[in-house]
Amino acid sequence: MAHCILRIALDTPLNAVFDYRWDCETSSRPRVGQLAMVPFGPREVVGLIVDILEETDVPEEKLKAALAVRSQLAPLSPQWLALAGFAAEYYQRPLGEVALPGLPKNLRVASTVALERAIKKLAKLEQPHDPAPANVPALNADQQVAAAAIAGAQGFAPFLLYGVTGSGKTEVYLQACAQVLAREPQGQVLVLVPEINLTPQLETNIRNRFPGVMLSTLHSRLSEGERMLHWLAAHEGKARIVLGTRLSILASMPDLKMIVIDEEHDPSYKQQEGLRYSARDLAVWRAHQLQIPVVLGSATPSLESWHHALKGRYRKLELRERAVQQAVLPAVKLIDTSRRRGQEGLAEQLVEAIRLRMERGEQSLLFLNRRGYSPVITCESCGWVSECKRCTALMVLHKTDYRLRCHHCSLEMRIPRHCPTCGNIDLQPLGRGTQRIEESLQQLFPQARVLRIDADSTRRKGSAQEAFDSVHRQEVDILVGTQMVAKGHDFKNLTLVGIMNPDSSLFSQDYRASERLFAQLMQVAGRAGRQGGSESEVLVQTSYPEHPLFSALVAHDYDYFANSLLGEREVAGLPPYLYQAILRAEARELELALEFLRGARDLVQHGGITINDPIPMSMARVHNMERAQLLVESPSRPALQAFLKEWMQALREQKTRIKWSLEVDPVDI
Repeated sequence: MAHCILRIALDTPLNAVFDYRWDCETSSRPRVGQLAMVPFGPREVVGLIVDILEETDVPEEKLKAALAVRSQLAPLSPQWLALAGFAAEYYQRPLGEVALPGLPKNLRVASTVALERAIKKLAKLEQPHDPAPANVPALNADQQVAAAAIAGAQGFAPFLLYGVTGSGKTEVYLQACAQVLAREPQGQVLVLVPEINLTPQLETNIRNRFPGVMLSTLHSRLSEGERMLHWLAAHEGKARIVLGTRLSILASMPDLKMIVIDEEHDPSYKQQEGLRYSARDLAVWRAHQLQIPVVLGSATPSLESWHHALKGRYRKLELRERAVQQAVLPAVKLIDTSRRRGQEGLAEQLVEAIRLRMERGEQSLLFLNRRGYSPVITCESCGWVSECKRCTALMVLHKTDYRLRCHHCSLEMRIPRHCPTCGNIDLQPLGRGTQRIEESLQQLFPQARVLRIDADSTRRKGSAQEAFDSVHRQEVDILVGTQMVAKGHDFKNLTLVGIMNPDSSLFSQDYRASERLFAQLMQVAGRAGRQGGSESEVLVQTSYPEHPLFSALVAHDYDYFANSLLGEREVAGLPPYLYQAILRAEARELELALEFLRGARDLVQHGGITINDPIPMSMARVHNMERAQLLVESPSRPALQAFLKEWMQALREQKTRIKWSLEVDPVDI
């Protein structure tokens, strides 16, 4: 019997591909990039064909036959396979663990019903492709230069679009996109956003601008059927624009001609579970692979991207003015809370500013990156605090639910009636979260329409967009929110931003904390005064008004702040002047995790590589598992990659019950 050998990648921790027999006499010959159903142990699973051979080293008696090939679906392109292969090699994961999870779940199940249903539905949705844009506004001079540079780029061209908040970066994306689609009859554009909540507003803008172009969206809140349909539209080249969060960087797009990464600085682009990849970095690699332009847009670029621009690796395009005439950046003022705390955490100056906006019929935003009512409850008699039983964390008071909740392991419990230690019934909330600020505002301004937007208030599907729509419809006077409201949203009538309790990040052990805080504050400050016509301001409550970070914030001077931080990083030998990886270990006992890491440290010779001592993680215990980490560093990325490849092979050969994982280019240490 004539047969060929299918080499198939499976979603398994084993760092290998697997050979299967396929009968070529009775069936058509498969193609590389197709999916196949195969037996694997006691299960039948879907894998990806990565090679087809005529013979194999596997003994005939051990060689199993593939069960079926998904011929309904066009093969994944060689370029997509190369992207998955690069991600697997760079992030030190098996190919199957990268390629298969990047596909819709309905493609990875035994039944083909969902796939066939999506194919039929997509055929009915077909429409003539008309890339002509509608309702195109005029650009200012800086926007014209930026859009022309992007659209006119030849080959691989990385751009850093650096524009102040409200400078019209989205309009530059759209007009560059229009030129690319007009020039490339089959061309596709990928637009990445850091968070799901930013997709509806941008989706609306894209649909209004390109009514004759099929748009696909890809993010984790889609149902499996929706994701299958949208992915298939992109895979078949019918969706000319794909909008999505970080997972969409692994979308199959056979005619990709441009990539846009909005808010490129956002840490949400880094996956923190499973394959710990950076969608931003993979986007740059994918653009280089395909020799197409990639646009990284931000008002507060990451230091890595800023460094690349300074070194000439990226071309910097600047938008220094707000796009709307008469719209200027808001005045930033500092309120020294070390001298006067105010009432319920709200300084008198901030309260009066809110009252003034109420009288004018304008909107205010209070930003506090801490959800819940209070970060902890405490007993003033004995000092007891509401600690999580499973984590080295405090349980947050959620007053509306009358629950204590751990934001790390999701443990919940009712608020105790008395102190578990001394029996005191007078337990007090300590600190403030968004729920408590909302309550305080309702007491101070009983006539005001107060709305809270955070992860607790927007759990229901579609509730976040409903909340933002109510703000846009002027149905809200005071908005209270976490980082969900800090970026990307264009609130036309918002003229006041109050920033509460930013000080906790000033003295963090994480060297990236000040960079993230500054970006966060600049972004949320940029929500004010975007439409002009009224004086706007940002009031920052801080106990450290002399801190250099706040001086740069008052001056809206990202350039100075970024250059200063880069200087500090260079002296200290930190990224982007150094490359890092972290090996993490979890065990029931901390000493077991540390012992594993100490053994791992000595597995491989490491010339030119610095391996630091293993230490407990800052959040040492989560869900009753003790956690430790080992930091590996090198001034050379190729040297680090070579070491990691050898090290991972040695680690996989270790017989241990310790759960461990490796993260390359970590963003949290």
